[in-house]
Amino acid sequence: MSLFHAVVWLDHHTAQVLQFDADHVETHKVRSSSRHTRTHGSGVRTEHEFFADVCTALTGIQEVLVTGSNTALADFRHYVDKHRPALAKHIVGCEPVDHPSENQLVAYARQFFLKYDRMNGTPTPM
Repeated sequence: MSLFHAVVWLDHHTAQVLQFDADHVETHKVRSSSRHTRTHGSGVRTEHEFFADVCTALTGIQEVLVTGSNTALADFRHYVDKHRPALAKHIVGCEPVDHPSENQLVAYARQFFLKYDRMNGTPTPM
């Protein structure tokens, strides 16, 4: 099923990607690999691999809202701007949000996209 909107909640270890419309929600979870080595910079490589996996999960989605902690949002946004500029165009918002349930996250995203689409003068496909 191809859905127009998605919301992502992420920290530095896990991401929950929820694609949705008015009636359906598809959930996809992405987890960071925990293979740290003593090699200098291995934590950065692991984080980049994780962020790359999150970006792959967002391929083809037209409008994405990214949520999570301020630090995770800033790091993810920096990664996307530098390594995935095509995806950066589809990220319409980054909002700090604590640890919501799946239902709370979808409700929050639906409200966000309703306001976002109205401000842009585009009808929402929900």
